[in-house]
Amino acid sequence: MKKIKTILLFLIPFIGFSCMGCASKTNQQPESEFPSKTKVIEIIKKVNGNWQVTHPNHENSFWHRAAYHTGNMAAYGVTNIDDYKAYSEAWAEHNLWMGAQSDDSTKWKYSYGESDEYVLFGDFQTCFQVYIDLYNLNPDEKKIARAKQVMEYQMSTPNNDYWWWADGLYMAMPVMTKLYKVTNNELYLDKLYEYFSFARDLMYDSESKLFYRDAKYIYPKHKTDNGLKDFWARGNGWVFAALPKVLEDLPETNAHRAEYIKIYKEMAEAIAASQQTDGSWTRSMLDPQHAPGPETSGTAFFTYGFLWGINNKILDEATYAPVVKNSWKYLAETALQPDGRVGYVQPIGEKAIAGQVVDVNSTADFGVGAFLLAASEMAKYVDKK
Repeated sequence: MKKIKTILLFLIPFIGFSCMGCASKTNQQPESEFPSKTKVIEIIKKVNGNWQVTHPNHENSFWHRAAYHTGNMAAYGVTNIDDYKAYSEAWAEHNLWMGAQSDDSTKWKYSYGESDEYVLFGDFQTCFQVYIDLYNLNPDEKKIARAKQVMEYQMSTPNNDYWWWADGLYMAMPVMTKLYKVTNNELYLDKLYEYFSFARDLMYDSESKLFYRDAKYIYPKHKTDNGLKDFWARGNGWVFAALPKVLEDLPETNAHRAEYIKIYKEMAEAIAASQQTDGSWTRSMLDPQHAPGPETSGTAFFTYGFLWGINNKILDEATYAPVVKNSWKYLAETALQPDGRVGYVQPIGEKAIAGQVVDVNSTADFGVGAFLLAASEMAKYVDKK
């Protein structure tokens, strides 16, 4: 026994030294926890280069193409690559700096449609965000003339139900604040809140702190296959990305700023709680089994929303940086393909569809735009670290 005690006394210093070394390694922050700004810019170039080379021809100004260009302009903002700006300018010129192109305001509609009469439909107004961004870089009234004409006409009507689906908040809310900054017309901010209030009262679930996609999906009228509330990831992604864009341009003194921030923070908490172990979000946020597997567009919009909040000191970094670390890992290592394609993007739709195939080959313009938004905000984040 005396011999064993002697051996143990001899080994204790070495055991202690070894454990101290283990603790040191455990507590040390891994170098790969967040990428360098150089690495993020490399990823932006890879993704955007692939998209623009494989899509040299410009098409119309409907929402999904416009959503890509909002991401492209964010990428330009952190890279100053002139080809990115030129690509959006060429698209804008192709569309005559317009959304839907009807000139007869007596026939303008906004319920749902893809023809030229749907001038007041938010899906045809997303493009105005891009046009205004381009105007701010090189002012020329032709770039925003149609945007002002359309939105001023809309604001002259008594209707307040223009944003009846969650996606519409991303499509049109930032147009209002961007035009306010250009014109100093307070009516844009007043109508912004009026239209948002309609959308909030219709779609925001104050218990779950998430938005239903539209009135068709409100519980218990609609349920997942497992009988749960069905909150579509991309739908909430649109909203969670819209609020930062609004707050970016909304005056600090605006009477409703605190309410926008309150909902934004509530959503952040609910979104973080529903993140999957691989860093992604499933299409039905609170029922992963309804439509299992990762989805990139919602994940990218969430990543952008969290990063913007951290960068602007509205969301707590200690709370949400781990969420972002995991979601970025998914975006950079699973969604991003070796050739620069962005996979696992749910096709155009409005809900989580059980059995729908969303895989490495699933990509879309709006998904690339969401990825670029997230990457651009990540570049700003790591640049500050």
